[in-house]
Amino acid sequence: MSPPPALRRAELLATAGEVFARQGYNATTVRQIADAAGMLAGSLYYHFDSKESMIDEILSGFLHQLWAGYDTVLAAGLGPRETIEALVVESFREIDRHQSAVAIYQKEARHLSAQPRFGYLTDSRTKFERAWLDTLRRGAAAGVFRTDLDLKLTYRFIRDTVWVAASWYRPDGHHSPDTIARQYLSMVLDGIATPAKE
Repeated sequence: MSPPPALRRAELLATAGEVFARQGYNATTVRQIADAAGMLAGSLYYHFDSKESMIDEILSGFLHQLWAGYDTVLAAGLGPRETIEALVVESFREIDRHQSAVAIYQKEARHLSAQPRFGYLTDSRTKFERAWLDTLRRGAAAGVFRTDLDLKLTYRFIRDTVWVAASWYRPDGHHSPDTIARQYLSMVLDGIATPAKE
């Protein structure tokens, strides 16, 4: 018995995401996605009118879930350090849920955002930077974070070191996303050096 259309559509998007992440958007053809899904290219058009529609749905779905988590954290009234901690945990959870989408976003967002259809990518990037920078500034003003650091540079280091995990993280690995987040936060907030002996 064939799976329900909605389930089949989700399966096809997952397959397309894996192909896009591995080969790149421009290098991927509809036929290659269909081959990976075990179907004819013509049958794939029953579900999607183009590969652009597929990558649009993959990226918009990922960002919708990311911002659902982020907005919950930002609305929780936490202190600056606790907010950073919660954002990092949520980020690693999204890498776990949407590894292919994260890889696609990292490779393709810059050139896709030049197209009107993908304008939401630029909006999301702006909102993302504002959320993290505002939290860092709030922490510096409250004396929770160091004031001698360039906060924009700090933001970029945190952003890049968190999200690069998509390139090596394996959902079936030894560490859960929450465990990785705790290790990461321990290194960033407390350092890797042992305290100096007096």
